[in-house]
Amino acid sequence: MSKQKLPILESEYNIRPARILKVRQLTLTEKLYEIGFPNGESLNHDPGQFVEVSIFGVGEAPISLASSPTRRGSFDLCVRNVGKVTAALHQLKAGDSIGIRGPFGRGFPVQEFVGNDLLIVAGGIGLVPLRSLIHYVLDNRREFGKVTILLGCRTPQNILFSDEIETWSSRLDLSFSCTVDKADPEWKGNVGVIASLIPGITLSRHTYAVVVGPPVMYRYVIAELLLKKIPAHRIILSLERHMKCGLGKCGHCQINNLYCCQDGPVFRYEQLRDLEEAFPR
Repeated sequence: MSKQKLPILESEYNIRPARILKVRQLTLTEKLYEIGFPNGESLNHDPGQFVEVSIFGVGEAPISLASSPTRRGSFDLCVRNVGKVTAALHQLKAGDSIGIRGPFGRGFPVQEFVGNDLLIVAGGIGLVPLRSLIHYVLDNRREFGKVTILLGCRTPQNILFSDEIETWSSRLDLSFSCTVDKADPEWKGNVGVIASLIPGITLSRHTYAVVVGPPVMYRYVIAELLLKKIPAHRIILSLERHMKCGLGKCGHCQINNLYCCQDGPVFRYEQLRDLEEAFPR
């Protein structure tokens, strides 16, 4: 996770044909796609990386990977309908073809996490790239210490992967808590911002905190983590700033001297704490 950019390979310019294997509606605005290559090859990504998705005749968009590389033969993309390309993708069904470039960027340092405790903090759609990490950790559960997952959403209706969350909540080898900003009368869980969950948890000096969510969330969550004495190099963040090309060429995702698509999207807080642009108010 140094500041040196990853070398660009010729293959990263090439669009590989892929096929939609399954589509599942998660919320009113998000769908989950299982994607496979025609020859059944694996994407061979790291948790936390992303791909560029092409809809032929429409355009290309960066999408976070939502599945672990421990699952071979296919990979998951969770897509929110927010623009031209994603709107076109939402019209596709199982059997339709798309294009894939990547994977790109630096993922979570999973080998560094081995033998340590993990606190995973997900805000809203930040659960998507964190799902790739959570699945990886659960598939290799014996390699990690205590695992705590905190999830924050605007409303109960915005919660992604509700079936999986029910399973996580019932597991004895991890701790899971969820909160919403606004609740309806049927909601029986916590109400409040996600940072409000952190003071009530116990963390060891062997804890890594992994945080992904909307920009407004980071300042408050990081402040609580620092109060818990987690050092800056053990606070791991993922930033997604209008990434476009995935190759560090277009400049859309530049933050000072860093490019999210190449230097990140995963960073340590110690890399970002002095960069005002990294945490917009």
